[in-house]
Amino acid sequence: MLLVEAIYRMTTHFPADERFGLATQMRRAAVSVPSNIAEGAARRSTPEYLRFLSMARGSLSELSTQIEIAHRLDLAGREFPAPALVDRTFARLNALIRTHERRIREPDAFPESPIPNPESHAR
Repeated sequence: MLLVEAIYRMTTHFPADERFGLATQMRRAAVSVPSNIAEGAARRSTPEYLRFLSMARGSLSELSTQIEIAHRLDLAGREFPAPALVDRTFARLNALIRTHERRIREPDAFPESPIPNPESHAR
């Protein structure tokens, strides 16, 4: 969520002619990351959760590329924390994916429910 906030702040300062171009793409990619994580957590199986985590990682990769484009075009200040937030988000997301992949490979290592979020409001 911090990354989404950072991207919205960053793109607010983009020139008007980029508001419906790169800025919109960056915002959509940023919002897609936590949205896919949330949707996956509401699913009833670990493989489905992993599928959504993979989509979140794809959106994060897309966003990382777009941030680099924005920097190369001097649309975003170098002091802005978005690249560091992307790296931190990648690390956390990859750790979450590894954990759930292990859950599938070694089900006995995880005696609790295989449903990622059994208390989810999405039933």
